[in-house]
Amino acid sequence: MDTALIVEDLPVTRQWLAASVEAAFPGVQLRLAGGVSAARQAIAEARPALGLIDLGLPDGDGLELIHALAGSGTYIVVTTVFADDDHLFPALKAGAHGYVLKDQSREQMVDLLQGIVRGQPPLSASIARRLLGHFGPAPKPADTAGLSPREHETLSLIAKGFTVAKVAEALGISPNTAAGYVKEIYRKLNVSSRAEVAIEANRLGLLR
Repeated sequence: MDTALIVEDLPVTRQWLAASVEAAFPGVQLRLAGGVSAARQAIAEARPALGLIDLGLPDGDGLELIHALAGSGTYIVVTTVFADDDHLFPALKAGAHGYVLKDQSREQMVDLLQGIVRGQPPLSASIARRLLGHFGPAPKPADTAGLSPREHETLSLIAKGFTVAKVAEALGISPNTAAGYVKEIYRKLNVSSRAEVAIEANRLGLLR
């Protein structure tokens, strides 16, 4: 990395990031900006090879800068305190290549940045776990209560307010068969009312 732009409004954090970038890439030329306006001016003068972008800035949103830099050849890394999905996924969708939380030690930050040249996207460990959890398989209910797949379908419907007749229609079975499923569900779950059925269906993850 020969040039880097650091966009951070807090002076102490800005200098900490600058020192981390210099340690990761000796000889790098730094441009520092405290907000969106100053960053836009720096980008207009010269596109950086690396951009460290904070999201919460005093005169705008760092997403604006990510959009401005996306596709220009700049390697974009978000540096932020926000670890939630509402900030993470919009930033990645906008074009960020990495997402690092500011609670890293300087050594961790340097290592994450140096990983760029090794083809490793800089991601804080908690962010990497969040991404894996988001794109991994949906968790299965821990307890099936001994219900068959058809009884699970029936339970889901009656918990949503379907009558036995509507359950039969939805599943393409006879009303007598549907009534038999309902009876078995009540027996296996040891419940006696629709309210209890709804509680159990929610516990089994059938209403999510």
